[in-house]
Amino acid sequence: MSLNIITKTIELGDGRSITIETGKLAKQADGSVIIRMGDTMLLATACAKAKANDNVDFMPLTVDYQEKFAAAGRFPGGFFRREARLSDYEVLISRLIDRALRPLFPNDFHAETQIIVNLISLDKDVLPDALAALAASSALAVSDIPFNGPISEVRVGRINGTLKVNPSSEEMELSDLDIIVSASEHDINMVEGEMKEISEEDMIEALKFAHEHIKIQCKAQNELKAMLNKGRREYCHENNDEELRKAIWDFAYDKCYAIAGEGIANKKIRMEKFKAVCDAFVETLTPEEAEEKEFLIGRYYHDVEKKAMRDCVLNERKRLDGRALDEIRPIWCETNYLPSTHGSSVFTRGETQSLTTVTLGTKMDEQIIDGVVFEGKNRLLLHYNFPPYSTGEVKMMRGTGRREVGHGNLALRALKQVMPADFSYSVRIVSDILESNGSSSMATVCAGSLALMDAGVPVREHVSGIAMGLISDSKTGKYAVLSDILGDEDHLGDMDFKVCGTSKGITACQMDMKVDGLSYDILKEALAQAKKGRLHILNKLNETMPEPRPDFKPFVPRIVKLEIPNEFIGAVIGPGGKHIQELQRETNTVITIEEVGNIGIVEIAGSVKEMMDKAIDRIKKITTVAEIGQVYDGTVKKITAFGAFIEILPKKEGLLHVSEYDWKRTDDISKVLKEGDAVQVKLLEIDPKTGKMRLSRKALMPKPTAAPKE
Repeated sequence: MSLNIITKTIELGDGRSITIETGKLAKQADGSVIIRMGDTMLLATACAKAKANDNVDFMPLTVDYQEKFAAAGRFPGGFFRREARLSDYEVLISRLIDRALRPLFPNDFHAETQIIVNLISLDKDVLPDALAALAASSALAVSDIPFNGPISEVRVGRINGTLKVNPSSEEMELSDLDIIVSASEHDINMVEGEMKEISEEDMIEALKFAHEHIKIQCKAQNELKAMLNKGRREYCHENNDEELRKAIWDFAYDKCYAIAGEGIANKKIRMEKFKAVCDAFVETLTPEEAEEKEFLIGRYYHDVEKKAMRDCVLNERKRLDGRALDEIRPIWCETNYLPSTHGSSVFTRGETQSLTTVTLGTKMDEQIIDGVVFEGKNRLLLHYNFPPYSTGEVKMMRGTGRREVGHGNLALRALKQVMPADFSYSVRIVSDILESNGSSSMATVCAGSLALMDAGVPVREHVSGIAMGLISDSKTGKYAVLSDILGDEDHLGDMDFKVCGTSKGITACQMDMKVDGLSYDILKEALAQAKKGRLHILNKLNETMPEPRPDFKPFVPRIVKLEIPNEFIGAVIGPGGKHIQELQRETNTVITIEEVGNIGIVEIAGSVKEMMDKAIDRIKKITTVAEIGQVYDGTVKKITAFGAFIEILPKKEGLLHVSEYDWKRTDDISKVLKEGDAVQVKLLEIDPKTGKMRLSRKALMPKPTAAPKE
């Protein structure tokens, strides 16, 4: 069978290259490609149904990125030894692809579409997440699915002050910047990343650098598409009633514009007023017309409401809740709200509220990461929960969703930049969103910062976050950059740009563009306005709690570190963990040991000082080297016919021979000693070959003088 294999190569300019291949694998998909960089290979497929379901007015797009363990020559963990539900890392990459692609499908294309990207070969030096969206876009490019692309994504790092696209894993260890940028040939449409308190100017420079490389990758996809000479499918997914559309516009636009200009801060009241306009229009129709055209009425009215709200902001320079464009909603904060938690806070901004807790744990509480790309342990966790009551809704709760994973990851990236490098504790931050109207992920950053300080974690300073919005009109050139956006402003706006940072600079960001045409001048203005808002929020956090507690709360476990020679690690642990388990039971502590170079790092965690001191003393004795000539308080462990075995240090025993018990003759040592007796002895000798120790009791007693001769 002949294959029509077509390959396109993208040169990165430093000897590295990316190849796109199609026509070889998964040919029954509408589009499929293999992306290869080094030995990392991704298989991406795109499929779309021929028809849309009835009464669908959105883009039903599903994106799944999954890593095959065989790609790294490994077995999956777990009982079943096969790939199961997506890991958080896979979910995050799926979201990166989805957010980059979704805005570029035609507004009237509503057929179910599925993008699947599989990692099928892994080069440890080539991170696959920066190639996943290129793979997905290329699969769409070689298909007949309508798509206003192509797009691509790249990772940008800054190593020793020099920007580099798609750096290696080792290079990223040295980078103070880690962002993934998505764009078309003309515009940036998605940014996600973390950074070590960089400036707004550095951020702009990194985005421009990324875009220049993305343009090259988009050009390659267009060339590949031209080589295939495949057109786009014809479709009709919307049936419209232009007379009804005009009637709704004429009836509702001015009314919606007036409501938008009232400056109603309460979301429910505002929603009820807008709903009343739609209900009033429905009253003008016969019951039969209203029922027959219910779907179209909802869609057309939504468009009118959105246009009226946008126009009001652009024309009146006033927002839905009456604020100025750069005004932040009222903020109140509280720490130590939950008395039994290690740290807690409430952060409320307008109608958005986060109740956040911090829990401190030991090495035993670390998260074990068993992924294809990343293996290891994680001592800083952040979990974000978004229950339906936070928006006054009733929904099934079916576990953690992709949105929750993504929002939690953004907040984690923002906060980890101020964590102390040598902190001995595992830290879990949990944000429960109790109210939501605006960015709850940014509320999580602020609440998390407060809760860390309340727990006594020695963070350098507070981190705050703010969500920026944009409303623009390409026809008139008008635009408005909005600070601290409402949920409605996110929905009707053109941009959702979340920026987190300290007083020194940006620590994390996330941007999604919903339209083409974001200029760097507008982006620069948005970053400057975000900085102003971020500093305002930082002031509120500092007013509430300016610095971490000087000490942990009384019930927080304390951790003490000891260093021991690595040859004693086995002695502390004991056969099958017997000794360390026994010590933990006796002292009610958690003890962990890690070998680092030539030493063992012992961490002892407990809540009762006396018990911790007992564990420390025992470990020090176990790791103490017995010295000839030293006196020890020993314990009788075993009685024999020729003497007694005395434990002088934990798990270290020597022989007290019957002749060394007393200067007087002792015929039977069992008559003077029994197991468990305390006895003080002196170490006389250590056999250099066997390590056996000879002890003496009589050496500590005055030698009797000989009786005078008569």
